Amino acid sequence: MSELLDTRVESCFQQAESFFKRSFKRPVVSLKLRGQKAGVAHLHENMLRFNPQLMSENTEDFLKQTVPHEVAHLVAHQIFGDSIQPHGEEWQLIMRGVYELPPHRCHNYEVKRRRVTRYIYRCPCAGSDFPFSAQRHGMVRQGRRYLCRRCRNMLVFTGETRVE
Repeated sequence: MSELLDTRVESCFQQAESFFKRSFKRPVVSLKLRGQKAGVAHLHENMLRFNPQLMSENTEDFLKQTVPHEVAHLVAHQIFGDSIQPHGEEWQLIMRGVYELPPHRCHNYEVKRRRVTRYIYRCPCAGSDFPFSAQRHGMVRQGRRYLCRRCRNMLVFTGETRVE
């Protein structure tokens, strides 16, 4: 999978070099991106990060649309500098002119949400549940206190968890 990605990134840069008649510095390419984003261009680090899960589930469109989308960000930055908008006219020019692709800002890949555990806290005044993330629950265990907005009493862990 990584080889396909590297090959596509390189071909996108070659297209841009042919179009603009100049060379571009190649980025570090990483497959260390999770969550809803398909790709991210880190302009000042000259790095591209891609989501391996979304790439494997949508390989054809990912290579056709997502990779040029992210490369276009780096190319636009190398040509026009910091003062441009991320999906502004310069980036759109590159998407249309160089890659002959529609300048879509977002992908429409189906993203599977991961299951998370919630730790249930309650307030004596309302009896309503306050589901805490694992991170927030950990903060409580280290001594942090959270108060009810209504009565200002401390929220108390019930011992219950819920998987969402």
